[in-house]
Amino acid sequence: MERVFNFSAGPSALPLAVLEKAAGEMTNCNNSGMSVMEMSHRSKEYEAIISAAEGLFREIMNIPEDYAVMFLQGGASSQFAMIPLNLMNKSGKADYVLTGQWASKAYEQAAKYGDVKVVASSKDKTYSYIPKLSKDMFREDADYVHICLNNTIYGTKYNSIPDVGNIPLVADISSCIMSEKLDVSKFAMLYAGAQKNIGPAGLTVVIMKKELIGNARDITPIMFDYKTHFENDSMYNTPPTYSIYICKLVLEWVKSLGGISGIEDINYEKANMFYDYLDSSSFFSATVDKEDRSIMNIPFLAPSDELNKKFISEAKAAGFVNLAGHRSVGGMRASIYNAMPLNGVKALIDFMKKFEAENA
Repeated sequence: MERVFNFSAGPSALPLAVLEKAAGEMTNCNNSGMSVMEMSHRSKEYEAIISAAEGLFREIMNIPEDYAVMFLQGGASSQFAMIPLNLMNKSGKADYVLTGQWASKAYEQAAKYGDVKVVASSKDKTYSYIPKLSKDMFREDADYVHICLNNTIYGTKYNSIPDVGNIPLVADISSCIMSEKLDVSKFAMLYAGAQKNIGPAGLTVVIMKKELIGNARDITPIMFDYKTHFENDSMYNTPPTYSIYICKLVLEWVKSLGGISGIEDINYEKANMFYDYLDSSSFFSATVDKEDRSIMNIPFLAPSDELNKKFISEAKAAGFVNLAGHRSVGGMRASIYNAMPLNGVKALIDFMKKFEAENA
């Protein structure tokens, strides 16, 4: 069977060049005589891999020296508890903006540990927009503000970074990391599950101001203390070695395309092409306010649930897979992460035009 166009929201498609390189090194990586999956994480061979991955992160994202880069486990969901355990340690207050399921889950975990305020929410319209925010909405004594920069399920994103004054800003960037330029210095902490845009499942990347590390609550488990991982170069215990290796290959691929600037141009071309078609169609429709549309996750609808189901079925038969929307919203969703080639988006649009002509 030929490879399909995989529009999954995660785990998502990986660049074909990365998969082919990994396949070639599966049994013998860098003349070590063994697979990365067999390497000791304490070996010089593996230390070179994880060190290169960190270096590429710093180079491609222009990460300042006063920020730590940590490779962790437990998914982005573990960060929902790690963040308050490590950062909600002065006033015991934190402010959250709820723009989707993951931001809401992060809020629910943080609420177990202190005074957590919902500053704004877009739940009233099924999270189809980003709330308007101003600095005076946030508590000046909050220990941090938390946002989800791109919302995978609902297809929204922040097109400007909220002004939170001097309060540390924390952002979940799982579904938009390395998709476009981002000023890391505007954030106290960024975190991302790798399985959407930078690698396979099993790896979570945390980018964090070093000055915030080392103040965890006394009740914090050792594996939930950022200091544990920072002081041990992300190898206090065995890290997700193969996932980090694949992530390194993905970062090399991004660099080969011109880094963030190169991949950003491609991503906007893909997204604009898709939205232009949806806006011109009298059959399919986009579900998100234009000013808040994600360039990574594009939800859309046909005129009826019956036609939605028919489209998903026929699309799969034609080689366009994982287009069903999240179970909480239905319809369709095309996740067009970095690894989705431009010709994949063009091919899907052509199929949609054909389906529209046959079913309108």
